[in-house]
Amino acid sequence: MRLPVRIALCLSLVLSVIPLAGRSPASAGPRQGEPGLDPSLLRMTSRRLVDSLERPVDIANAGDGSGRIFVVEKAGRIRIIADGKLLPRPFLDITDRVNASGNEQGLLGLSFHPQFKDNGFFFVNYSTSQNRGGLKSGDTVVSRFTIGSRTDQGDPASEKSILSISQPYANHNGGNLAFGPDGYLWIGTGDGGSGGDPQGNGQKLNTLLAKFLRIDVDRTANGLPYAIPPDNPFVGRTDARPEIWSYGWRNPWRYAFDQRTGDLWVGDVGQNAWEEVDVELRGSPGGLNYGWNTMEGTHCFRPAQNCDTAGLVLPVAEYNHSTGVSITGGEVYRGKAFPALDGLYFYADYGSKRLWAIGRAPAGAGVAGGWRNAQVATLIGNPTTFGLDEDGEIYVAFDNGAIHALDVAGITPSPPASPSSPPPTGSATAAATATSTPTPSSVASATRRPTPEILDTPSPAPTRWTLRLPWLSRP
Repeated sequence: MRLPVRIALCLSLVLSVIPLAGRSPASAGPRQGEPGLDPSLLRMTSRRLVDSLERPVDIANAGDGSGRIFVVEKAGRIRIIADGKLLPRPFLDITDRVNASGNEQGLLGLSFHPQFKDNGFFFVNYSTSQNRGGLKSGDTVVSRFTIGSRTDQGDPASEKSILSISQPYANHNGGNLAFGPDGYLWIGTGDGGSGGDPQGNGQKLNTLLAKFLRIDVDRTANGLPYAIPPDNPFVGRTDARPEIWSYGWRNPWRYAFDQRTGDLWVGDVGQNAWEEVDVELRGSPGGLNYGWNTMEGTHCFRPAQNCDTAGLVLPVAEYNHSTGVSITGGEVYRGKAFPALDGLYFYADYGSKRLWAIGRAPAGAGVAGGWRNAQVATLIGNPTTFGLDEDGEIYVAFDNGAIHALDVAGITPSPPASPSSPPPTGSATAAATATSTPTPSSVASATRRPTPEILDTPSPAPTRWTLRLPWLSRP
């Protein structure tokens, strides 16, 4: 994430980000999820829930049936939204131990234990302000806290440090936390910062930087406050850290598990040119290499040309810096208010404020099943994070302190299926169709809103329906 406000690109057209082809290991098992709404037919908007927060950077729910929404403030506080109102008392205040001086430092992530209702455990990821126990100010700390005597307040004195990471620079700290469908805690880390990954952490397996980590926080082993899942891919290797699940990440700024399929969706912030969306379907054996800093998106980074791409997992979508400057990863919609959105993944760009949706594409004549992707809105503020309530509805936080719920503005009816033949091979139409729906690049493992408006829009005259990619010719 890059939080300084950039000048937004004010294009009024609906822009489809290029979906991409890549590696898809057969060993990962069957593809999950079914084709749904074509996102190019969708228009989204947002509805203000609350405001007056201080730089919100994460949104979570406790899964305890309370219906509360928890919002992380970068300075070191967690706030509660209950019954649509922001409560004055923080759920947790650890500003006394958080270093939020750097733009990408602070209290950055929150995840509630799957049995929070019974054990009261929740986990946070923050930049420490203290020089203690081998740590220096700015290093990453992942800690467990416990609910206090009040159900609306965590106990700051209950901190138990789980894992810490030395940070060589002040940026690229990652910061997200999430419990996966396997019950383990997943931790996404940045490459350590500066620019271009000067330490080469993306491709090193002896460091926790630039990785997805997967640990068991319900057990301890080998003198650590956590245990290593036995099926982590690097268990038993002397040249790799056993906590590592995948590597080659630059700065995963917001990732989320699909609440139905268990697929992992990641927005990975780019360097100077390309932002990317990655997906790892549930069932992956782990150990996948997502390319940084050999590649930025699907493009060679170091070296700038003729890089070795063998074995690297490519993103399912990317966009360049004429479209946005810093991706904010989002959520898969599994709510009940808008059934038509089921299975769509929403994400945005912090600078340009564009909101996109990705969904499954159906297989058809000359088209392999894969992904289709389109811009569905321009948001009113700079989005820093997305999150879900207990009903699966999606919320977005803005850097100005507002929290909004995503809403549907309209859905254009699909044109009728055409009995005509597919376009000839080599035509511009054929190229656009094939590019819009490739196979995925890696496989692994509130208040009710009204029914969406269906726009009374006549079907277009052409009999053949093609998803147009406005910048297909872009380098």
